[in-house]
Amino acid sequence: MNKSLFLTAFKTTLPVLFGYLPLGMAFGILFNELGFHWGYAALMSTLIYAGAGQFMAVGLLASHAGLVEVAITTLLLNSRHLFYGISLIDKFNACWWRKFYLIFGLTDETYSLLTGTSAPKDKKEIDFYLLITVLNHSYWVIGSILGAILGANLSVNTTGLEFTLPALFMVLAIEQYKVVRESRPFVMATIVGLMSIWLFSRDNMLLMSILLSIILLLLSRGKTKLPKLPAEGVA
Repeated sequence: MNKSLFLTAFKTTLPVLFGYLPLGMAFGILFNELGFHWGYAALMSTLIYAGAGQFMAVGLLASHAGLVEVAITTLLLNSRHLFYGISLIDKFNACWWRKFYLIFGLTDETYSLLTGTSAPKDKKEIDFYLLITVLNHSYWVIGSILGAILGANLSVNTTGLEFTLPALFMVLAIEQYKVVRESRPFVMATIVGLMSIWLFSRDNMLLMSILLSIILLLLSRGKTKLPKLPAEGVA
């Protein structure tokens, strides 16, 4: 592994590190309260790796939800990743196992870094993307393990940890603005978010925000002018 590339990727993922560790610990603590061994929290974070989905799973497991209910709810919650993946098809030009892992490891935060940062000029982009994805995944797994172990041995108050995720998104949004240097997408996102909260329930707000954003982006492209056809003479 190239040391300079690893250090660059590590510095790029620092905002995610400081967000994923406490969030992962919160998940591990909550999961431990269900009575499962801490190893299951580590296994879930390694094989499923869906932050919001895992927190939702804790609630569903606590309420003894059925398999069909869990599957449908998870699908609706993570449907936003379909839109992320479409925009990264060209970037994920790699061998099958790398492409599979990049798709598997695509989270909100990883997507923000992959679209908002560039690989060093003398390095392969795909290696840089892979390192970012692996590092972010490892932060989440480590946080989950620490939280599950702490929850099993100590009494921990998790009040206030839920603010970690919004704070992380704010940092990533600022980093995105530094790269894009255009206020229109961020103003549009703010308006869409406020409209979604006002028009829809909080449970459906995320999915509806994505749909409204797509509609607005398509409308903002404007109409493409068709070339004029040469006039034909009348016989």
